[in-house]
Amino acid sequence: MLAFGEALSGKIEPGEVVYLIGELGAGKTTLARGILSGLGYQENVVSPTYTLIEPYAASDHDIYHLDLYRLNSEDEIENLGLRDLLDGNAVCLIEWPDKFTTSLPSPSLTIHIEVFSQGRSISLDPDLISDR
Repeated sequence: MLAFGEALSGKIEPGEVVYLIGELGAGKTTLARGILSGLGYQENVVSPTYTLIEPYAASDHDIYHLDLYRLNSEDEIENLGLRDLLDGNAVCLIEWPDKFTTSLPSPSLTIHIEVFSQGRSISLDPDLISDR
């Protein structure tokens, strides 16, 4: 997941919103670590499960990693100040966006991770590999 995230980061531009969808333990945060690494952030990356938002400064833009798993209402999304983070320069990686799609900005990219006994399946919407 780390290597995939690093490779994928070359297709993610400042101002984009990336949805990370998958069950608990699917590898969403590990994928986010890879994306952050590929975008130039080389320090420790922690899960935002309890802090809800973790900010990171890459070489030329900010990255916000959000985890919405513990939230229960649309009002809580509004109280996060997400709109303030979307300044057109930051990349936003959002875990568990499927809980609150009406309160969130439309994604530039949605990554679905499915876990099977033999491994994982990852799908991208849209397929950035062929689009960029």
